[in-house]
Amino acid sequence: MRFGAIEAGGTKFVCGIGNEKGKILKQISFPTTTPEETMEHVYAFFADEKLDAIGIGSFGPIDLHKNSSTYGFITSTPKQHWKNFNFVGEMKKRFSVPIGFDTDVNGAALGELLWGAAKGLDSCLYMTVGTGIGVGAIVEGQLLHGLSHPEMGHIVVKRHPEDPFEGNCPYHQDCLEGMAAGPVVEKRWGRKGMELSDIKDVWELEAYYLAQGLVNYALILSPKKMILGGGVMKQNHLFPLIRKNVKEMLNGYIQKEELLENIEHYIVPPGLADRAGLCGALALAMNALT
Repeated sequence: MRFGAIEAGGTKFVCGIGNEKGKILKQISFPTTTPEETMEHVYAFFADEKLDAIGIGSFGPIDLHKNSSTYGFITSTPKQHWKNFNFVGEMKKRFSVPIGFDTDVNGAALGELLWGAAKGLDSCLYMTVGTGIGVGAIVEGQLLHGLSHPEMGHIVVKRHPEDPFEGNCPYHQDCLEGMAAGPVVEKRWGRKGMELSDIKDVWELEAYYLAQGLVNYALILSPKKMILGGGVMKQNHLFPLIRKNVKEMLNGYIQKEELLENIEHYIVPPGLADRAGLCGALALAMNALT
């Protein structure tokens, strides 16, 4: 079978064609500009393809309630051109196949569960740390939805006592995203993260905030695997710092081997590497068909 996949990010779109084994056969990427310009690239990529379904993993917030008048919309995004964009509706005008739609991070979590670091489990959490912070989750085999979809990047975190940075979130200022997303590193330190790789203080502070998020997710959702991706997590020395902080913050409260003895196998990078989001969209397409 052949499936279309769209990883719709705030900075770039990635489109691909793949199969039911999670293999990407071809792909293309282009910058996220206006809906009119960006979607023309999407339509052109899929125009001559024979597909069984299409999956969309999108930046948000989005409306996932199928009985809602705005189902399939990107809703209150700070990207003004995309506000109230009918993503699924516009795709349905051009492609008469089932369309799966979810957040990019929920899709990535599903891809990792099927083919990546969480393969064989029935729950996992996927966090991307890049332009923003997004978190998707699967609980007992089901993508986590509710009144809306998870917005775990905007949880309240405790400020580090030596951090004077005021926060960068336009909605909440010093939430997790406001204190630890990629642009924050540059604003706090005056240089891009890639230029700060060797400065220990930068990443110890970053790990302090990201670990708080993971501790909250562990206590609330109790996932069987935590997977961390995104541009900031390319700083591989972050992983041991985060794991150390998580253990210290939990202080032995969760008496599970995964958090006490084998945390390096519990908090991990994506098994699908940079294709977690695109494979996730592929998985959403498969879900839409079945």
